[in-house]
Amino acid sequence: MSSESRSESSLESPFDRPVDRQLTSSQKWDKYRDQDILPMWVADTDFHAPGPVVEALQERVEHGVFGYTNPPQELIDVVIERLASLYDWKIDPDWLVWLPGLVCGLHLACRSVGERGSSVISPTPVYPPFTSAPGFSERRLIQLPLVKQGQRSVIDFDQLEASIEPDTRLILFCNPHNPGGAVYRREELQRLNEICQRHHLVLCSDEIHCDLILEPGVEHIPAASLSAEAEARTITLMAPSKTFNIAGLGCSLAIISDPKLRQAFRRTRRGIVPDVNLLGYTATLAAFRDGDDWNRQQCDYLRSHRDYLLREINAIEGLSLAPFEATYLAWIDVSALGLENPPAFFEAAGVGLSPGADFGDKNYMRMNFGCTRELLEEAVRRIRVAVETHRDTQQSS
Repeated sequence: MSSESRSESSLESPFDRPVDRQLTSSQKWDKYRDQDILPMWVADTDFHAPGPVVEALQERVEHGVFGYTNPPQELIDVVIERLASLYDWKIDPDWLVWLPGLVCGLHLACRSVGERGSSVISPTPVYPPFTSAPGFSERRLIQLPLVKQGQRSVIDFDQLEASIEPDTRLILFCNPHNPGGAVYRREELQRLNEICQRHHLVLCSDEIHCDLILEPGVEHIPAASLSAEAEARTITLMAPSKTFNIAGLGCSLAIISDPKLRQAFRRTRRGIVPDVNLLGYTATLAAFRDGDDWNRQQCDYLRSHRDYLLREINAIEGLSLAPFEATYLAWIDVSALGLENPPAFFEAAGVGLSPGADFGDKNYMRMNFGCTRELLEEAVRRIRVAVETHRDTQQSS
């Protein structure tokens, strides 16, 4: 490791300590078990959860009883206080609907809004459930390609409005965006809300990456927090899972202020979607109450990783990585390589990335850099060698 890399990654950081996830039934690591392929695909990190989360879980386990559990009142209070403190957004506890995962929230939104056969607009490229949920819900998907504005990939609001059809009832929205990493500004959210109001649309806003802002000076703004009108037509989805690496404990929340919309959402989930388990509630409370200092350190570490990747990936001829503002997910343009099968190419190089085709663009690959700097640098080294060898082969043929 170079001295520059050592300085950037701060070897004193607890995030530099590798965690052995082999033989833990990890989806991420089991995919390439017994293969020399670094798993950098599905969006969970390789970091220990914050100490307060682990301690809270240990205390609850020692209690020894694991029955059906209601959301703790303290958790409800912490969520309300957190939204007020971070975003000046005052919510009512009745607006909270607890879910065992954010993806089921997308599906519930699709099934709760509109009728069978009505249309749902979703941006692309995007996290795969955004494009699969409408079809599974007997709705018709309208894909809205993101556009470049400067170096950010965001919604073209004129194009959005032109895409709305008479039977459109719902827009699925991702902010911060996965996989592009853009964070929407207040004026952009205001424009989105104006369109929703004008066309009587419900907005389902996935904000799961809201605590992973890497760009200094950029802030997350919940779409529903703009006004009472925005609040009334928005289903906000949040979770601690990505930020605090507790996805396996399954605890998310929907915030729905409109009583009729909330009733439809609850009615749709009845008998199908289970309640959150008690350890999920326990971990979420500890993370939201006591995990912010830990997350500030994590974001510093991830910011260093992001800056390293922007420099190193863009120095490899044939690859391109645009600046991004949030998440630990790098959206890498590989189109210049002319690969027939990009996922297989990178796996052969010893790096397992998420195929861009899964998100709606085969010209890209998504890299999860929520790992130690040592592993990240090894992944970049393998990618550089593979791309240079490929280029030399192409030039000599």
